[in-house]
Amino acid sequence: MAADTLAEYRVKARNTHSENRIHDDDVARRYGFRGALVPGVTVYAYLTRPLVAALGPAWLERGTGTLRLARPVLDEEEVIVTGAVTSRDARAVTATVTASTAATPDAAALEATLPAGLPTPLNVQLYAEAPLPDPRPEATRAHLEGLGALGTPVARYDEAQAAAWLERVADDLPLYRGADGWVHPAFYLDQANRALDRNVRMGPWIHVSSVVRHLGGARVGETLATRGRVRSLFERKGREMVELDLAILAGPRARPVAHVLHTAIYRLPEPGAAPA
Repeated sequence: MAADTLAEYRVKARNTHSENRIHDDDVARRYGFRGALVPGVTVYAYLTRPLVAALGPAWLERGTGTLRLARPVLDEEEVIVTGAVTSRDARAVTATVTASTAATPDAAALEATLPAGLPTPLNVQLYAEAPLPDPRPEATRAHLEGLGALGTPVARYDEAQAAAWLERVADDLPLYRGADGWVHPAFYLDQANRALDRNVRMGPWIHVSSVVRHLGGARVGETLATRGRVRSLFERKGREMVELDLAILAGPRARPVAHVLHTAIYRLPEPGAAPA
């Protein structure tokens, strides 16, 4: 293995049931896909596995990542994750990681950096806490344009939650385990999804990309709150898309642990209206 090549990682993709019907075979096929889509956060977890094995907790503490989910990964497909460190200098280490299947080369990619210095602080005052709506309104462009602060999902990442999450994403790295383990980075994107689907009611929807900055990381036993707002709305090939600007905060003092720009298709064209 070349010095800067990351260890290859192979894993059988696992779909997980959720409210989002794009993870259902029949619904996904009606929208032109080969079958139910494995969640993007699960694919992201697979991408981080060789990266964190190589860079260690420093990346969880201050690293960055740009995730692009280009093609669907389906349940039971073998995912092959490969990557390499592409540069090293006094300012940062950078790496590229890709996920492929036999049917779908380059299904997803993660561009990651490990900066030498501390991350730029996040101004928490820009991210207001707000109650989650009950009932949730329908996800329309007009509603999303008119939103101020998003309702704030809250999740306690205790040892039981950690064990369940690691089993779900098939990650066996020891640094995530035990009372002092790190919160898995894909759990931050899971909470970014909750900042969307707990604020609005959607039909089948798709996570397409995320930009993540780690701001110190969180540990098992902490409670995470995800505050945010709608950053932009746009349309692409008939697909209505939303980008969220999110701060993930830990504990009663609202310590920033991650900043996420999270993009999703919140409304797909009706089946037959446009190619998937």
